[in-house]
Amino acid sequence: MPKLEKLLFTSSKRVPSRNTVRKLITFKTGRSYKKCLRRLQMKGIKPYKRMPALRTIGCHFDKRRPWKPIARHPEVKRVESDVRIRVHLFKKHKAAGRSKTTVHAMAACPPELTWNICRVKAHEAWPRTTGGKIKVAIIDTGIAAHPNLQIAGGVNTIRGGSYADDNGHGTHVAGITAARGLDGIKGVAPDVELYAVKALDSRGGGFVSSIIAGVDWCIRNKMDVINMSFGLVGSTVSRALRDVIAKAYKQGIVIVASAGNSGTEDNGMIDAPASFPETMAIAATDMSDKVTGFSSRGSGIDLAAPGEQIKSTWLNGGYMTLSGTSMSAPHAAGGVALLLSKQAGLSPAQVSEKLKSRAMPLPSESENEQGAGLLQLDRI
Repeated sequence: MPKLEKLLFTSSKRVPSRNTVRKLITFKTGRSYKKCLRRLQMKGIKPYKRMPALRTIGCHFDKRRPWKPIARHPEVKRVESDVRIRVHLFKKHKAAGRSKTTVHAMAACPPELTWNICRVKAHEAWPRTTGGKIKVAIIDTGIAAHPNLQIAGGVNTIRGGSYADDNGHGTHVAGITAARGLDGIKGVAPDVELYAVKALDSRGGGFVSSIIAGVDWCIRNKMDVINMSFGLVGSTVSRALRDVIAKAYKQGIVIVASAGNSGTEDNGMIDAPASFPETMAIAATDMSDKVTGFSSRGSGIDLAAPGEQIKSTWLNGGYMTLSGTSMSAPHAAGGVALLLSKQAGLSPAQVSEKLKSRAMPLPSESENEQGAGLLQLDRI
């Protein structure tokens, strides 16, 4: 069998073009990883992604050349496509007056809070815990500087540099979890240590390699909670993503993911990574405590949380109202932080079980729509 580095050199290209595809190569040993990386660099080929802890590199392969001999090489564990990722944003709302539904939703809510925070009863947990000392990572489009957010740190896994948000989605998600309470916008767990992991671009998309690198960063930096408000595009799969999420889970990190915005279209399937057993999959509800029409249905839903007309932090110090299961997941991530702050040392499985046991079942919805029910945090 030809040497692995020769096979890689023959198939790899220095720069992307219309004739290249992005591939992730995972090696069986660290020695093979280092050897191939060194030989490629000697030939002037620089992988676009290097993840030594995972023994994985990302290369631009010439799609006109066969790559399966690389996958069959005894030093290689796997070769897979670097598939695309998209945020789970369904709708952006223009500023408008309050509808009858909005007024009803706010009826029993203190005026200084938004309806969604009241609906999950986060404010009833705050006398006991606000999430202090819990490290929450938002893997998303980054987080913008905002007077209502306190960012403890972060990383850009796309190409390095700033983790500032150039889309808005990540900032909005972060506010749902951790807004401090200015301007009537307060997150579920306002005192968490908030970390920005910028793995998606200005259009809210990207590649799974950046997500994998983000999860790896969370493991190495000992995050307690990860929020993932995105999904793999279409019916694509990523074993490398599954592996790194399983690794994070074994390290005790609780991983929360949005179920997806396909409604009933995907034949009872929710998006990955929410579909992975190591994640908590979150569906979206509206102001009437109904699962929204856009929320993906299927086996594997764990909980439901508000995901329609959610007002939160935005770019340039502003605020925006958005809908999507992207907005549901960070409610649960904040809930996890509240629970861990009060009961340190719980495993991810224990956290999931405790939150599900406290949920409020929605009588008009099936288990494939709501999981255990609507997230409720008053008894934490």
